[in-house]
Parts: sequence; C-alpha cells; structure tokens
Amino acid sequence: MTDFVSDLVIRIKNGQKARLPAVSMPSFFPKKYLPILHILYIEGYIRGHKECWDPLLKQNIIIVDLKYRTKGEAVIENIFRISTPGRPIFSAAKTLWSLKNGKGIFILSTTKGFLVDRTARFLNLGGEVLFGIY
Repeated sequence: MTDFVSDLVIRIKNGQKARLPAVSMPSFFPKKYLPILHILYIEGYIRGHKECWDPLLKQNIIIVDLKYRTKGEAVIENIFRISTPGRPIFSAAKTLWSLKNGKGIFILSTTKGFLVDRTARFLNLGGEVLFGIY
C-alpha cells in the first residue's frame, strides 16, 4: 500500500458508519502522517489517538478514538479524499475555497507541513489539498 492518507480517511469513515468507538491503524502507517491525526483532534473531529503495542499482532498500532455527539450521531458527517497519488490537486492560498460555508476544513500538505485551509490562507501558503472533512 502506498496511499496511507486514503487508508486513514476510509478507516475513519467506515468506523463512524459502523459506530465503532475506535479504529486502529497498523504498524506500517508512517509516523509522518501523525500530524494529520493531531489536526483532527485539535479541530474536534476525533477524541484522540495513541500508539500502543498489540500482543496478538506483535506490533505497534495506532488507535484513533472516534467522537460522537450526545444522541449518538457521528461528529464527522462526511470525510472525502480530494487529491490522489495519480491525480494530485494543488491550490494556491488565494484560490482555496471554503467547505460548507466555513463549517468544514481541508487538510493541505504544504512546505510547512500539514495545515488546515484557514491557517494556510493566513500564512499565504498553497499546497496539495489532501482531503476535506465536515
């Protein structure tokens, strides 16, 4: 597998649809993508993430704790991939659009690392638009 961001997006999406309390990422998930999980935590879309040892698989796994509202509906209404390895989508800071009139965010891969779209606009940075979430 080479597209780890799509794997992360699909695992979160399927976990929310199945109403799972947490989803796990296997050990081959690169640590360079952990800032994406931290951004999702800061923005309030997940409850947290942690790395732990799984004695059954005998390897480290990353557990992503999903977040739900009080009535049980998922906090994440939709999460979708925009840029793929075969078709990267780049956007300049001036041409970044807002998602759901500001209720959602885009995650960008920039020269300063992974950023939220409004932070990229503030820093006047463009980059590859990885995925959107609302």
